[in-house]
Amino acid sequence: MTDSEPDTSSRPGTRRLPPLLVGLALIAAGLAVLLAGAFATSHYPFAFDRAIIVGLRAWHGPSWLPRVAANVTDLGGGIVLTLFVAIVTGFLLMQRLWLTALATAAACLTGGWAVDIIKGLVLRARPDLVPHLVDASGYSFPSGHATSSAVVYLTLASLAGQVTPDRATRRYLLVVAVIMVGAIGCSRVYLGVHWPSDVLAGWSFGTLWALGWWTATAGARRAIGGERRFARATTR
Repeated sequence: MTDSEPDTSSRPGTRRLPPLLVGLALIAAGLAVLLAGAFATSHYPFAFDRAIIVGLRAWHGPSWLPRVAANVTDLGGGIVLTLFVAIVTGFLLMQRLWLTALATAAACLTGGWAVDIIKGLVLRARPDLVPHLVDASGYSFPSGHATSSAVVYLTLASLAGQVTPDRATRRYLLVVAVIMVGAIGCSRVYLGVHWPSDVLAGWSFGTLWALGWWTATAGARRAIGGERRFARATTR
């Protein structure tokens, strides 16, 4: 939704839940998925966890793949994600899109906190079936790289899309975000540092988290009558 889009929430005969409530429900659903996954995986890996990790290492793949996977996995690291959030938030502030900038920073920051809290509660050990191809410390569930990249990249793409009038650009941002999140998560499994269930839980949580913030932010923008118009009105 952009500032130029019509408000259809008040059409006769329509009755919708408040977007903020829907957004909070989606965020809560993401946390519920993560907690459910934590309970299910806290003591043992699933059969498909073992099969996928062992199968990938038996496959080997081309000689260049470990190096590429290590480079791709760095895109989900804390430093890179923090830079992305800071750059995009700064750009939104320069465009006087205060609501989108605030939502972007808040969504990414609180999402990171949620991941750290769950990791500290579950204390799931990393896979030890195959040697790790990169150094990895800390606990395994959920995958910090997969979860944080889903939270950050999907949130950035969805919220930036709300203030981007061109539909093709919005689709492009979303496709790029999905590809990056998918590649980062897969790289963690290929490198042997996470169980597939760690990554699946992270993807699920990150998607619901981004969708929840997207919905809540769209509702807040509608409530103030458009972000750019609100900024102009408050600076007169």
